[in-house]
Amino acid sequence: MTGHSSQTMAISDRLDRLADEAEGEAVTLDWVLAQLHERAFGLFLLILALPCCIPFLYGIPQVVALPLMFVSAQIVFGRDVPWLPKKLGARSVSAEGLRSLAERAGPWLRRIEAVSRPRLTGLTRRPADRVIGLALVLFGASILVPLPGTNTVPGFAVVVVAMGLLQRDGVLVLLGALLGTAWIASLIFAGATLINVIRTWIGL
Repeated sequence: MTGHSSQTMAISDRLDRLADEAEGEAVTLDWVLAQLHERAFGLFLLILALPCCIPFLYGIPQVVALPLMFVSAQIVFGRDVPWLPKKLGARSVSAEGLRSLAERAGPWLRRIEAVSRPRLTGLTRRPADRVIGLALVLFGASILVPLPGTNTVPGFAVVVVAMGLLQRDGVLVLLGALLGTAWIASLIFAGATLINVIRTWIGL
């Protein structure tokens, strides 16, 4: 596939093609990354975050959260092409799971594609994208919080930001960043409230 066709293909269609190209029972994250070419950062973030959007899904979000954080950190440091260390790149996802993900996510991605367009593009490129990368690291970290449903909101926030980066749509990037930041703030507030309650109970 040429670079031009990769750039013009709709994101939902690119995800479908990736699922169709998966061979065997499972594929590694390194394999996924190798198929994404010049759109690797945005698409890889999208693929890692999509499973996290499923409420009360355990196991998979924790598998993808660390690679998501690692790739996001590379945006902060201005790397042009994402890279995964051997242990993270060797993590695998089932080919059937990838196909199911493409089928379930496709309609939602097409809805976002339909309303997105290049605007506030400064938020999608340097130096603003480094701030966004830092926010994505924090959103990925919050996915690791071992509480029911904690992966859904930050996962959706990363998906919206990734779509914004891919579509050069700063409005989507801003919306995703605000959603994820509000979620982080709510976790901090809830944690502080819980600590105060516990201290009251034990008389501190």
